[in-house]
Amino acid sequence: MVENRPFLDFMTHLVLITGVIVVAFPVYVAFIASTHEPDAFVRGVMPLLPGDNLIESYSTMLKSGLDIGGTPPVWLMLGNSLVMALIVAFGKIFISILSAFAIVYFRFPFRILAFWIIFITLMLPVEVRIIPTYEVVANLGMLNSYAGLTLPLIASATATFLFRQFFMTVPDELMEASRMDGAGPMKFFRDILIPVSVTNISALFVIMFIYGWVQYLWPLLVTTEEGFYTIVMGIKRLMATADREPAWNLIMATVTLAMLPPVLVVLFMQRLFVKGLTETEK
Repeated sequence: MVENRPFLDFMTHLVLITGVIVVAFPVYVAFIASTHEPDAFVRGVMPLLPGDNLIESYSTMLKSGLDIGGTPPVWLMLGNSLVMALIVAFGKIFISILSAFAIVYFRFPFRILAFWIIFITLMLPVEVRIIPTYEVVANLGMLNSYAGLTLPLIASATATFLFRQFFMTVPDELMEASRMDGAGPMKFFRDILIPVSVTNISALFVIMFIYGWVQYLWPLLVTTEEGFYTIVMGIKRLMATADREPAWNLIMATVTLAMLPPVLVVLFMQRLFVKGLTETEK
């Protein structure tokens, strides 16, 4: 037990405040840069107060975008990233929870081998198998589509492992009681396992949503039409200027807008997220 000493309390708060400043200061600088002229940060003196271009910068990117590298309006790229992140998050949770349910509660040959084969795929992320995966997606005609953006990213060995470990802690009495009441396997899964897994599902949803939101390499390969660009791709294209200085105010405005959805997801699901990561007794 930590003793309640004023000096320890002061040092604890000092460390926490310092950590928040270190993490939040680059975000603050990005926001400030979005409110100034494009050349405000290349003059040698970095402003720390908002400028006069706040409304102009954000309205420009949201309404019409910027004609650099074929970048569409930010609202379209934000929508694509949102669709991609939601499909990836829900798809990973749906497939993983069903896989873990089958491995834990069904007795079939080689079920342990099947689990370890799934677990070993942790060593084979998309970046490792990107060429054959791209070939499969191209042959199936899924380039420039939401299916091509999301389906290769849906399978998750990590989520399967976490759900399996949690299901193994669920008392067998719950399964026996549901069986005595005449409930089948899917009713037991729907009425008992899913309700007690809400916190785990919430924690995984936050992690998987951010995973889908920040994807760059895979969307870069499978999309060539502006209508399917994601926000991370858009930021990269905004910076790819060959014959002129980047419009840093518009780039930072796009970066600030790109941060909002993941931040909102974390804020709204913070309680369930922390509970899902720390709760051990059900």
